[in-house]
Amino acid sequence: MPLDAWRPTKNTLHLYCQIVGKIRLAMHPRLNHWWHVPLYVSPRGLTTRTIPYSGGNFEIEFDFSEHELKIYTSGGRSENFALYDGLTVADFYASLFSNLAKLGIEPKIRPIPYEAPSTIPFAENTENKSYDKKYVERFHQIQVAVDDILEEFRGRFIGKSTPVHMFWHSFDIALTRFSGKKAPDQPDANRVQREAYSHEVISFGFWFGDDNVPAPAFYSYTAPEPSGLADEPLSPASAKWQEANGSHMALLMYDDVRSDKNVRDVVLEFFESAYRAGAKRAGWNVHDFMLKAFDKSAV
Repeated sequence: MPLDAWRPTKNTLHLYCQIVGKIRLAMHPRLNHWWHVPLYVSPRGLTTRTIPYSGGNFEIEFDFSEHELKIYTSGGRSENFALYDGLTVADFYASLFSNLAKLGIEPKIRPIPYEAPSTIPFAENTENKSYDKKYVERFHQIQVAVDDILEEFRGRFIGKSTPVHMFWHSFDIALTRFSGKKAPDQPDANRVQREAYSHEVISFGFWFGDDNVPAPAFYSYTAPEPSGLADEPLSPASAKWQEANGSHMALLMYDDVRSDKNVRDVVLEFFESAYRAGAKRAGWNVHDFMLKAFDKSAV
């Protein structure tokens, strides 16, 4: 997934996801640490999962197999429209809200991007309109594989953990573990950051690259960052610590592992090493959070 080759499609898809994600944000009951906000990987694309409304509940799904945006309601009704090269963000926005209105669903969102590759209001954005089906399908295939790995990694931890989810503001798929301890107050943090990092966390995930890291990568960070974190070893040998904005992130580049015969084990090894590094330096009780062996034959 070379970033430059699909950046126009990535940016357009990012904005599509922000529109759908803001609908979930507006209509789903609030959950701690913004867990009511993300999207989720599905067998066919990305989904909001269930969102309640006055007539029951509904779901919005990006179908990257048929390249359609689909809406389903608990009353058995549905609407959809095509995703295609040339579909502007403005047209996507208008089509989505028109189709929701047909189903009696009228969300109210703040119709501007949030930390996205554009600042143009959604209804006015005719600049972002690239939709390369080849890269969209690769995007989904990679997300399915990463989602599977993160789900396995999540199951090793018995403490508080997020679901595996896709954050539409930063366009990454992520999982976060919590120590259970409150984090120090962050007087300079904004509302989003204060809620996300109100407690000690170690996060793990994958994103498709940006201007700072211009290639796809697996990552992990510990917040608040403990002293000496970047002195801890990472595994495999190709993993590294990278400094950004005064803190450190563990990185394992996608291109360094994607052709490995044991890629799943290598990525899990990386996540585990990053977790051990953060937990050690932050003083987490690693033993108490470990999942005991499970005998499937007993069920």
